[in-house]
Amino acid sequence: MAHKLTALLLLLAFTVNVRSQDISAPQAHQHNLLPVPARVQFQAGRLAVDKTFRVATTGFSDERLRAGIERALWRLEGRTGLTFAPGRATDESGAQLLVQTKGPGKSIPAVDEDESYTLDVSDRQARLAAPTVVGALRGLETLLQLLEGDRTGYYLPAVSIQDKPRFPWRGLLIDSARHFTPIEVIKRNLDGMAAVKLNVFHWHLTENQGFRVESRKYPKLHLLGSDGLYYTQAQVRDVIEYARQRGIRVVPEFDMPGHTTAWFVGYPELASAPGPYEIERQWGIFDPAMDPTREALYKFLDNFIGEMAALFPDAYLHIGGDEVNGKQWNANPKIQAFMQAHGLKDDHALQAYFNQRLLRIIQKHGKKMIGWDEVLHPDLPKDTVVQSWRGQASLAQAAKQGYSGILSSGYYLDLMQPTDEHYLVDPIAANSDMTPEQLARVLGGEACMWSEYVSAETIDSRIWPRLAAIAERLWSPRETTDVNDMYRRLAVTSMRLEELGLAHRTYQGKMLRRLAADEETAPLKVLVDVVEPVKFYNRGQQHPTTQLSALTSLVDAAHADAEQARRVSMMVNDLLSDAPRFQTQRTSLMQIFTAWRDARPALELMINRSPILQESAPLPGDLATLGITGLEALEHLSTGAPPPPQWLETKRAELEQAAKPKAAVEFAVLRAIQQLVVAANELPQLKTLPPARWKEHVLELAAPKPAPPSR
Repeated sequence: MAHKLTALLLLLAFTVNVRSQDISAPQAHQHNLLPVPARVQFQAGRLAVDKTFRVATTGFSDERLRAGIERALWRLEGRTGLTFAPGRATDESGAQLLVQTKGPGKSIPAVDEDESYTLDVSDRQARLAAPTVVGALRGLETLLQLLEGDRTGYYLPAVSIQDKPRFPWRGLLIDSARHFTPIEVIKRNLDGMAAVKLNVFHWHLTENQGFRVESRKYPKLHLLGSDGLYYTQAQVRDVIEYARQRGIRVVPEFDMPGHTTAWFVGYPELASAPGPYEIERQWGIFDPAMDPTREALYKFLDNFIGEMAALFPDAYLHIGGDEVNGKQWNANPKIQAFMQAHGLKDDHALQAYFNQRLLRIIQKHGKKMIGWDEVLHPDLPKDTVVQSWRGQASLAQAAKQGYSGILSSGYYLDLMQPTDEHYLVDPIAANSDMTPEQLARVLGGEACMWSEYVSAETIDSRIWPRLAAIAERLWSPRETTDVNDMYRRLAVTSMRLEELGLAHRTYQGKMLRRLAADEETAPLKVLVDVVEPVKFYNRGQQHPTTQLSALTSLVDAAHADAEQARRVSMMVNDLLSDAPRFQTQRTSLMQIFTAWRDARPALELMINRSPILQESAPLPGDLATLGITGLEALEHLSTGAPPPPQWLETKRAELEQAAKPKAAVEFAVLRAIQQLVVAANELPQLKTLPPARWKEHVLELAAPKPAPPSR
C-alpha cells in the first residue's frame, strides 16, 4: 500500500461511527467482571480451584445462604468439569473459600437491603465477608466471574474487592399480560437477574389483553379475562420464594384505572361505559377505564387489593396509572356531573381523585404505592414512588417535588435499541442541578420488557444480554462507561448466562431451521447476522400482529444488537484508522463481503420454497448489493484509484434502497458500508483540502440520518 494512502487512512479515522466510545487505558489485569465492582485491585498470586475445593461458613448462616453456596458450587463444577468433595469444611483454615456473614438481613427483601460485600483472594484462601445474606449472594456471583483457567488448571486471581451498588433499586419489568410468560421462563430470568446483581422483579400482571393472577375473591377476573392463561396463587408464592432465595424483590403491577379491559370481561360494572367487554387482541391505547365516581368500585378494589397485599409481601404495590385517554369519562354524563360537583376541572384531576382514594386503600393494607409518570400530581402523597417512562428530566422534576423515583426511559428493551444506547443512559443526567437530598430520591431504574412482540420462545433474546449492560449502569460507579470494554465483557457474560438455562443464544438456530424447513441454514444465517428488528414502535407498521399472531418470522429470529454487524463496523474502523492493520482487515472484510454477495442464489431458493419467508424476498438482493459495494470500495481504497464518475451517486441510491426496512428488519451494517463508500470516493478531493477541513468535509457527506423519535 502506498505511503500516501497510509497517511490518508490514518487521517480518515474520524469518519467511522462504530456506535461506541474510545477504549480507555487497559488495566493491569483484564477482568471479565460485570457489573464492575465499586473498587477492585488485582494483586500477584492465584488460588487454585481443583477437586479439593471446599467452602466453610462463619458467623450467621441459614438455608438461603446454604442454598446460594450450593448453586455457586454447582455452577463452578459445570464450568470446570470437577467434582468437589461433598459437605462443608469443618476447619476454616482447610477451606479454599471462607464465607463470613454477620446476619440474615431483611426478612422480606426491601429497598434498603444492605448488599455490600468484600472479597479478598490470596494464593491460600478466598474470604467473602458481608453484613447480610444478600450481600454474600452478590459476592458469590463476583467470585464465579473471577474464575480463569490455563494449561495448569483453573484458578481465582489474587484480588481485593470492596463492593456495593450505586442504586438500591435495580429491576426488570416483565409484561406477562399481553403475552403470557410461563413460570419456567420467569424463573430462568430470575436466575439471570441474580447473576448480574439485579434485585427487583416488576411483574406486570394485568392489561387490556389479559388478567394473569388468580383472585379467589373475584374469580371472574382470571377465569374470564385470561384465556385460561394465569398464575395460581400457589405459583405466585413459588415465584416470590424463588426470587427471595436470590435476593430479589417481587413488585406486582395491577394497572388501573386504564389498561383494564380484561377486568371488565368478568365485571363490566366497574367500567365507565356499559359492556359487554372482550379481551383485547390488538395493541395500543384503548378507551375502557374504571369509573372513579362509583363507590362500589372502591369496595371492590379494597377487597381485591387486600387479597393481593396478602399474597405479595413486598412493601410496594404498583398501580400503573398510565395512558388513560379519558374518552369514556368525557362521554359519560354522570361522570361529567360528578367532576363538576367536586370541582375536578379535567381528566387529570379526576385521575388524581381516583389515585388518592386508591392510595388510602393501599395504605390500609400496609403497602406503598408506585405508579408511572402520570400519577404525579400536587396532591399526591410524598411516599409514592414515581416510575418514569418520560426521561431523566421527568424523574428529576419528581425528585425536586419530594418524590422518590426510578427511571425506565432509555431502558425499554422492546424498542430493539443496541446495547450501548441503553448502557450510556444514566438515571441522573450529567448536568443535573439536583441537591444531594434530591439525588438521594433517585432510587435507580428498571428495564422494561413489554410483550407485544415476544413469546416464551423469543423473550430471552429480547432481554439478554442487553439487560446485563443496564445492570452494570445501575450497580457500578458512574464513571464506568467504556463501551468497547463493556461489549468485550458482555460477550463472556452472555455465554455464562446459558448455564442458567437462558435461551437467548440457542433459540435462533431452532427458529432458522423452522423458517428454512431444512437443517441447512447457513445462507439464512449470513443474512440474519447483519439485520436487526426495526426500532422503536415501527414494527407495528411494518409487520402488524395481534395477540393471536405467531411470532415465528425472520424478524423474531434477528437479534436486537447484531454481533456480526458490530464486528464489521469495528473492522471498518480498524481498516480506515490503523495502517498496519489495513491489509489484515481488508482480507477479512473481503471474505465477509464476498459471502454476502454469493449468498443471494441460495437465499432466493430458500425463500421460494418457504412461504413464511416470502416477505423477505427483497433482502437477498440488498445483501448482495452491500457485499458488492463493500468489495468495490475496498478495491479503490487498496489501489488509491478514484472510482468512476457517478459511482458515488449510484452507490448512494443503492444504499438508500437497501436501507428501507423489509420484513420488519433493517441492515445494521449500512453505516459501515456508507463510510467505506465516502472514504473511497473522497480520496482525490481530500488531497486538495487542508487536513483541518477533512474531518468537517467527510462528516458532512457521511452524516447519518436522524433516528425516528421514540414515544
